[in-house]
Amino acid sequence: MIEPVKFQIGKFGITPGVIESIELAFKNHNVVRISVLKASGRDKNSIIQMANNLVSMLKIPVSFKIIGFTIVLRKSDKKR
Repeated sequence: MIEPVKFQIGKFGITPGVIESIELAFKNHNVVRISVLKASGRDKNSIIQMANNLVSMLKIPVSFKIIGFTIVLRKSDKKR
């Protein structure tokens, strides 16, 4: 089984470099795990908002699930 790719989002939040790296990771993987560090705000509402922002910024269709302070992105089959 292929391990999911892991990223961390810190005090700078979602940057263009993060978006580019996630899109590159989805070329070879179906699942990406993103840990939200304490410096970027660790309340549930900000993590949900961050996940929604990620989904809207990515050029590929993905769905997300939040587990604690981790956002799990999964490639979606449906077209936008």
